[in-house]
Amino acid sequence: MFIGRKQELQFLEDKYNSKGGQLIVLYGRRRVGKTETLREFCKGKRHIFYSCREVSDKLQLRSFSEKLLKENIPAASYIKEFADWETALKSVLDLPYGDEKKLLIIDEFPYMCRGNESIPSVLQNLWDELFKDENIMIVLCGSAMSFIEKELLAEKNPLYGRATGIYKMEAMSFYDAVQFFPDYPDRDKIIAYSILGGIPHYLRQFDADLTLEENIKRNILTKGCVLYSEVEFLLRQELRETPLYNSIIEAVALGNTKLNDISVKSLVDDTSKTSVYLKNLIELEIVKREFSVNDGTKERANTNRGLYCLTDNFFRFWYAFVFTNYSELESGDTDGVFEYAIKPNLHEFASFAFEDVCREYVRKMQRTGRLPFRYQRMGRWWGRTTVRRKDKPEVQLFSESGFDDNLIAEAEKDDHLTLVGIEDVVKGV
Repeated sequence: MFIGRKQELQFLEDKYNSKGGQLIVLYGRRRVGKTETLREFCKGKRHIFYSCREVSDKLQLRSFSEKLLKENIPAASYIKEFADWETALKSVLDLPYGDEKKLLIIDEFPYMCRGNESIPSVLQNLWDELFKDENIMIVLCGSAMSFIEKELLAEKNPLYGRATGIYKMEAMSFYDAVQFFPDYPDRDKIIAYSILGGIPHYLRQFDADLTLEENIKRNILTKGCVLYSEVEFLLRQELRETPLYNSIIEAVALGNTKLNDISVKSLVDDTSKTSVYLKNLIELEIVKREFSVNDGTKERANTNRGLYCLTDNFFRFWYAFVFTNYSELESGDTDGVFEYAIKPNLHEFASFAFEDVCREYVRKMQRTGRLPFRYQRMGRWWGRTTVRRKDKPEVQLFSESGFDDNLIAEAEKDDHLTLVGIEDVVKGV
């Protein structure tokens, strides 16, 4: 069953129903659900869905040719393979789809470009001369975010300015993610989200019929399961010097948020070197720099300002509990690691994700016009402030464990004080 992604699907549908040619770039980090979303979008539509592979240019062209020639285009009667990419891509216009839009999805497009750097130029020429005025929709999809942002969409690239839609897919919202385990108690929904985040591939590994504890033991801590080795697999795909990156990510996961502290904890002598590694992790959206909500442009430009934290909940869980107990887990001590390392700390671990969910709740309230105010900025605050408001501010207090009677009584008298419990947060109303 496909869950969520209503906004992404609506974006694609709107482009599909638009007149003229459509050239869409859809990208995002690995495992975020791009391919599944595109396959869902293609249901009920005649289309070509080509998944690029890390192979030579000749093999890539042969595979693409085979895919296209199966569609009974005129060229299929006299050739078995296209001679070049220009001829192959141009032949998409020959698809026998009648009045339907000719839909071509190229998944992991960066692989195609690595094998042949001229492909963006070929596409540019075809777009300018033919495709832009035809009833065609081409979706270029990829996980190599740095390539797409800095090369494919950059000003000097041939495809610059040609895309009719650019969509960066982010992790699922909490309210979509919890649909994977609808029968969990509210508290367990928060904890499950704090572990898996909004990454569909991770969420699918949990069995909704198992308890939270059983899922953690069976689907994360057990050697051989998908999530046990997921982090190492991704890092090896994206980065070199993985031992050093492991040390840096572990330092951040364990609460070291300042550049110097991360260098000390990861045993990297030069903070400038640590800064470079952190920059690479930021590009992969594994790490982010967080600033106080009142920091301006000057403070944000200062490399010594801001706090580093992990953006991916599962990375944070894996480094906090799997990486640090790797020897025990390799020997099969799943129950012991859960009982003595995870269980006593799980509530505190989930508290950071609970803050994120509360912020998401406030955004949802604002979108639906149910906030008694309208905020302009949202974020954490630290440091000093000299600003004092003379009018009484609106205050919303969030609690996972509930509120005492005195506070409840105060909220009943004060129209500017709102108490929000975990039930309201999870329900989203």
